[in-house]
Amino acid sequence: MDKKIISTGAIFGMLAIILGAFGAHALKKVLSIEELSTFETGVKYQMYHALFLVFIGTINELSQKAKKTIYYLVVFGVIFFSGSIYLLATNNLTSFDFKVIGFITPVGGLLLILAWGVLFVNFLKKKS
Repeated sequence: MDKKIISTGAIFGMLAIILGAFGAHALKKVLSIEELSTFETGVKYQMYHALFLVFIGTINELSQKAKKTIYYLVVFGVIFFSGSIYLLATNNLTSFDFKVIGFITPVGGLLLILAWGVLFVNFLKKKS
């Protein structure tokens, strides 16, 4: 499981760098400052959680069950939170109105919060 967690973190990190560069160069010409800032928020949270996954995959203090729970919360959290932000920020570039999926963003945020909560609770329960 640790290999899967670290690999996913690495992929999320690489994609965050690619999307960040894409936003800074290609999208800078077609998005407003506000839309670009929104896009960058998605990139930041994706990168934070890529690093979080790498951290989770490298520590031995968590059970495999806790790691698996955190893994799935982060993966779906990033897809829902950052993914929906990318689509909403670039909404005016397509004919589809991505505002209909706007409710997914806070769901993704909640999943990310829960992932951190699982880490917190597991460390509170751990005996020194």
